[in-house]
Amino acid sequence: MPMNKPLALARGLLALSVLLFAVACGGTKKETALPAGSRVLALGDSLTAPHGVKPGEDWPTLLGQSTGWVVINAGVSGNTSAQALDRLPGLLEEHQPQLVLVTLGGNDMLRKLPQGETAANLGRMLDMAAARGAKAVLVATPKPSIAGAVFNNLSAADFYADVARDKKVPLIADALPEVLSDTALKSDQLHPNAAGHVLISTKIYADLKKIGFAR
Repeated sequence: MPMNKPLALARGLLALSVLLFAVACGGTKKETALPAGSRVLALGDSLTAPHGVKPGEDWPTLLGQSTGWVVINAGVSGNTSAQALDRLPGLLEEHQPQLVLVTLGGNDMLRKLPQGETAANLGRMLDMAAARGAKAVLVATPKPSIAGAVFNNLSAADFYADVARDKKVPLIADALPEVLSDTALKSDQLHPNAAGHVLISTKIYADLKKIGFAR
């Protein structure tokens, strides 16, 4: 018996809604939560290192306190993606993390290095983590822009979404750009202050819960 038109339309709309929801969530199921004591490597530059704040006030340390994970702060001020890539094999060997948070690219953009090289380096870091059995999350840094500096409205550089999609890893796109858009949360033009690190940790923790890694 032919399906009546209203019922067919309703079923079509339901199917479309399910599809759109799947696309919005990346089309993948949530990750398995990491238990307390899991080792997590925060690989980054001065936005990750305790630059301008006291040791223990940096967002990786605060994230560890929120999750119960052992979060290793592997942020080095001034590091480009290439320099961090060179450091990563030794860090993976030493710490054997279950999760790697990759927060790099800001210095590449400030130095106007080719974006293709930056994206390739980020991709190699994610591949390297996967080869060692670690999960990975890409954390975007804001792109330098005159409009962003004048209006305090920073956003992530486009290549982060491309890398995350290509490597099929979760992307935390807004945590750093949103915090660094607020001058009250910065110690200078580029870096978060102690309050900024608190909010970055809070935002990353919330996103990791959505992804499934954190409870």
